[in-house]
Amino acid sequence: MTEIAFLLNGTPVRVADQPPTRSLLDWLRETRGLTGTKEGCNEGDCGACTVMVTDAAGSRALNACLLFLPQLHGKAVRTVEGLAAPDGTLHPVQEAMIAHHGSQCGFCTPGIMVALAIAHAQGRADTDDVLAGNLCRCTGYAPILRAARAAAELPAPPQMAADASALSSFIVPQIRPPETRASDAAADTAPPVFRPTNSDDLAEWYAAHPEATLIAGATDVGLWVTKQLRDLGPVAFLSGVADLTHVETRGKVIGIGACVTIEALRRAMRDVHPAFAAMLRRFASVQVREAATIGGNIANGSPIGDGPPALIALGATLHLRQGDEMRAMPLEDFFLDYGSQDRKPGEFVAAVTLPSEAPALRCYKLSKRFDQDISAVCGCFNVTVEDGRVTDARIAFGGMAGVPKRATAVEAALAGGRWDEEAIRTALPAFAEDFAPMSDMRASADYRLDTARNMLLRYFHDLAGRPVSVLEVSP
Repeated sequence: MTEIAFLLNGTPVRVADQPPTRSLLDWLRETRGLTGTKEGCNEGDCGACTVMVTDAAGSRALNACLLFLPQLHGKAVRTVEGLAAPDGTLHPVQEAMIAHHGSQCGFCTPGIMVALAIAHAQGRADTDDVLAGNLCRCTGYAPILRAARAAAELPAPPQMAADASALSSFIVPQIRPPETRASDAAADTAPPVFRPTNSDDLAEWYAAHPEATLIAGATDVGLWVTKQLRDLGPVAFLSGVADLTHVETRGKVIGIGACVTIEALRRAMRDVHPAFAAMLRRFASVQVREAATIGGNIANGSPIGDGPPALIALGATLHLRQGDEMRAMPLEDFFLDYGSQDRKPGEFVAAVTLPSEAPALRCYKLSKRFDQDISAVCGCFNVTVEDGRVTDARIAFGGMAGVPKRATAVEAALAGGRWDEEAIRTALPAFAEDFAPMSDMRASADYRLDTARNMLLRYFHDLAGRPVSVLEVSP
């Protein structure tokens, strides 16, 4: 692996002797002896390995088990051992956790304290959201929440801002990525690790090495290594490709780069498509949303990815690039079959565009847990009604087929008809024409069909202004 450099608990470190797919978690524990960061699930669910990662965009809570070392180049990492001040003074969150008995076995505690310390520095009070990605089996969350409220009254200590200051004034000029040479793409021996800084270099290299694995947030690819023990071969890390991180509104169209994180997308959608943003708030956890990208969510083709159903309901266009060639297609056409997408060798997802206005968009996610869970069914609805009749309908689902899929028969049953409950109930049998879902541990096929039908009824009542969410309905 080419040399990478970053700050670790305020100290510059350089790493050149590790495999490119060595996780930060393993490196911290086995090479650096920083065993406060725990290995629990090793797949981004439990949060025991939460660390703070700081770059030019600010500080984020991330799962160390899903971070490969090259993703940290030019950044700062702070583990639980780095929360206290250099003189040993504990962070306010650490003091509060002690005072309010917020730890029992202690295994989950380091990750919880890191997550709370970052939220504390950001002034966040939505502790339930902050801790949605931190599993505590024995202490219970009540004392942890009391500790968070108590710590909120105290200012963030200087060490929490030290990394950003060090990166901007001292570290960054010394650890800029090496110059990217286009000739590397044509070399006889493919470089094992490629860190492009722009999409042109990525396109040229990937066209020459179409067998390579592209790694953005690694929230999916990371499990190929930690769970499947796969050798990924040549890899390209996309975290430095700045021109794929844009969210731009051009007239009535919003352009979103493939490397925009789910959390950044959620923030960008809050005012323009609030229903989409609300659904993204239930996308895994803060730690995963801060790493996962919308491009990765699309490109992996998962039938239960939460991004595509909403984007399909919006009529989004996908933009792909292969070398110097760009092509665009309706997003729903990208998904061919389970595990199969319309993507050529050496072609990558570059961006997605969608309309900036869709006031009737609603997104409903059904899962066994409200937070930090995979969809059993995700339904997204975008129906246009004029003078009491349906003039256009786009309805898309995840979890109902081998791919994210439009409910075209249901759309046809609604088209031109009255927008009332009787007409909607008449359209419900069409769901069986669109979908033949499978039964698995999350839901049976019959349950999936029933809930999809119920979501359309829910949508009707939602547009009528009636409370439909379990978070809104009260006795």
